[in-house]
Amino acid sequence: MTPVEFAVAAECYLTEARLSDGSRRVYRIALHTWAWLLVGRTPPAGAERRRAAPPVLPLALLDGPDAPRRVAEAFAARAGAVGARTANRELSALRAAVRWWCGQGWLAADPAESLRPLPAAASEPALTDAQARAVLALRVPLREKVLWHLVRETGAPIERLLALDVDQLDPADRQTRPAAAGERPLRWRGGTARLLPLLIAGRSAGPLFLTDRRAPAGTPVADRCPFTGRARLSYRRAAELFTAATAPLGPAGRGWTLHRLAEPRH
Repeated sequence: MTPVEFAVAAECYLTEARLSDGSRRVYRIALHTWAWLLVGRTPPAGAERRRAAPPVLPLALLDGPDAPRRVAEAFAARAGAVGARTANRELSALRAAVRWWCGQGWLAADPAESLRPLPAAASEPALTDAQARAVLALRVPLREKVLWHLVRETGAPIERLLALDVDQLDPADRQTRPAAAGERPLRWRGGTARLLPLLIAGRSAGPLFLTDRRAPAGTPVADRCPFTGRARLSYRRAAELFTAATAPLGPAGRGWTLHRLAEPRH
């Protein structure tokens, strides 16, 4: 029988695939990541990513006329979040699973057939201190101010910052509460410490960074604020807002990419 659910189909593939135990774990994480992406949600980061249950996703979603567009958009968003190398590796895992599913007759065609691995771009340098100061001095909404200060001060992956919930924060000690044993907390400095209480005022739970509109029907509870009903901010939207806001500062009015704001670690 054809599995109804994506994660079940993934486990069927992983059980049959000729993979080492280590490779099987990597493929499982990659396929679970695709489940998050294909429903328009930001995958968990760090230790949370390894143990979080993927969202329910009908396998038939990969078999409809809209499937190639959905997969292509998810791939583009993932590449923008984690870079070409990681996105290409996860695409390879999906293509391998889809080939097997097609061989079982569970899918009629490969929705990722037209996608090709992205060239690994040369890494862009971090913004200089002067450039970062100019960015942080821009007149933007409080949400962006807090996110940008966190990016600069913690150096954490942007995915991890966007996945933060209010109850994971310890503003008094200027750090996060570890979500898992052995996970290092994120620590911030004065800029974030000054602005963060204003952003979370009146909220004790739910996503730290929220969209401007109420969450659409079907948004998972974990990605919806229980106080305002708004959804978690996505990487794609956060990156678009940063590039647009920094257009007056960047070369030829094109703006900068958000990951360049992270303070370089020495």
